[in-house]
Parts: sequence; structure tokens; C-alpha cells
Amino acid sequence: MTDRFSDPIGRLMGLRYKSHPWHGVNIGPKAPKIVTAFIEVVSTDTVKYEVDKESGYLRIDRPQKYSNVIPAIYGFIPQTYCGKLIGEYCMEKTGRTNINGDGDPIDICVLTEKNIAHGDILVSARPIGGFRMIDGNEADDKIIAVLSNDVVYGHFNDLTDCPTIIIERLKHYFLTYKDMPGRDHNCEITHTYGVDEALEVIKRSMEDYVHKFEYLGNLLKHE
Repeated sequence: MTDRFSDPIGRLMGLRYKSHPWHGVNIGPKAPKIVTAFIEVVSTDTVKYEVDKESGYLRIDRPQKYSNVIPAIYGFIPQTYCGKLIGEYCMEKTGRTNINGDGDPIDICVLTEKNIAHGDILVSARPIGGFRMIDGNEADDKIIAVLSNDVVYGHFNDLTDCPTIIIERLKHYFLTYKDMPGRDHNCEITHTYGVDEALEVIKRSMEDYVHKFEYLGNLLKHE
């Protein structure tokens, strides 16, 4: 994928202004095999933070109802979008109909043995698999990756290398983190997949991003 934000104007804007973490941060030259991830939430957080799509700043999305915490650092992959191609891939793999992408960047969990104290940071991550999650009629894939060069997890090449208990904890978190008093939710994880499907999901989300936000590239294109 061509980086639409690596031109001189884009670089100059990045020097003067803080880049928007979704649109202004480069996904990385080796994507989808190695990606930049913007981290919103870490394991010690008792509330869920989420990037504000307009400003790019973190905002409190909701307090966690239960004491369970995510056993990873969690955020999204910049310059990705869950749109038509992600919805079609979900339908292809599940046999469901009327599934759309959820309209957000692709979520990513990054496994590391280090204690990361806070979010609002960028990390380099290598995808090893993911969860095919459906929320209502929306595809909401969760990519699972390892922190590049991590001492404990860095040698994992596929989700099958990951201890079962970590996978179960991640599943439990994502199936319960939207629980709020008086609210119904309809989330399910239909499949756990390996590295090849994870890379395909990311590639499709990169294409969805180009289709959705092509005008941003045109605005920043150096004439």
C-alpha cells in the first residue's frame, strides 16, 4: 500500500502539529507483517479509553464494570478501516449475511512481558492471529500481535504458539467489556484464526481505508 502521508507537506505538518493517531500516523513500511499500533488501553486501566475520532485525543469511553483486565496492551492500527471488504470477508468465513464493517480502525492487542504504564503511545507489533468477532451485524475483528523483539513473546509466529490461558483471557475480556447495567449487547467470537488470516484482515482493512478516506490523501498530495 502506498503511504499517502509521506509526502513533504505531510511531514511538515507533522513537525508543527501532533499527528492524528488514526490518519496521520504511518502504518509502517512492512505492513501487514509488521505494523505500527496506537495503544489506547493498558492492563492497569480501570476505565476504557478510546481515541476521539475528530480530535485524535483519548477520551474516557466507559468504566469497566468488572475487575477483569485485558492481558495485553490494546488499541488500533492506523490507516485501517473496517468497511465493505472486512464485512465481505467476515461473511465469506462465517456464512452469515448482512454483515458490515463496524466503521472503526482495526483493533489490535499486543502481547508483551513488559509493564507498559500508560496508553497514548505507538509501538511496533507483529501480528500472529486474531478473533473474528461480530457485534450485532458488524464485523469487529481483534488482531493479536506480539511486541517487536519482546523477550518472552517475540518468538511467537502464530496464535498456536500462544498459551491457551492467554487466549481464553482475551476472549473473556472482549465478550464482557461492553457489559453495562441496563444495556443489552450481542457480541460473539465465531472463530480464532492464525497469522495468515490476520494478515489478510489487515490487508483488506488497508484497502477499505484507501476507499473510505481517499480524499485525505488527495488533500495532502504534493502537487
